[in-house]
Amino acid sequence: MSVQEEVLEKVLTVEKTNKEYEIIVYNDDYNTFDHVIDTLISTCDHNPIQAEQCTLLIHYTGKCAVKTGEMNDLKPRCSKILDAGITAEIL
Repeated sequence: MSVQEEVLEKVLTVEKTNKEYEIIVYNDDYNTFDHVIDTLISTCDHNPIQAEQCTLLIHYTGKCAVKTGEMNDLKPRCSKILDAGITAEIL
């Protein structure tokens, strides 16, 4: 096995073990734009413009991936979104 093949094999192994997940927020008929924007700012560390853009995507397309990362980081964030009455899940 050449050095190049060995390095490539190690890189592929690292990529497979660091799977990233997404918090998906879904549209509903109950939450206001302001409530969703404020929730995304406080739970996902969005700036106001980013939160507003995500909220518009949620409204017009029915859902939006609002945060990407490792499961242990996303679980508490998703719980806070759910506690705020917003429909979300981690995929």
